[in-house]
Amino acid sequence: MILGYRLRELRKDNNMSQEDLGKLLGVTKVSVSGYENGTRIPSMETLITILNVFKISADYLLGRELDVICESEEKTALIAKNDIDIINELKGHPKLYNLIAANPKRFFSNIEKN
Repeated sequence: MILGYRLRELRKDNNMSQEDLGKLLGVTKVSVSGYENGTRIPSMETLITILNVFKISADYLLGRELDVICESEEKTALIAKNDIDIINELKGHPKLYNLIAANPKRFFSNIEKN
């Protein structure tokens, strides 16, 4: 879950423990851990507090910010910034990138089998 990943990154970037963040949000460190691991979903009130604490948008926290990657008169393709980051990271590993790009369905099917 992107929310958990981003929350963990924001917390670490701000040198906070789960307990520190929990105090700011009015929840326990167990709740913060649950949000980060995707086993709990914050209430609307807690979500708004997270946005205020880190001064971020809900779109960012939820992975909904989109970037245009291709525009033409016929088509417009949109992709989330997080997905762009993943692709760019993969491009830094050409062998792996080429292996995935050659046949993505087969590559991920083999991973799921293992």
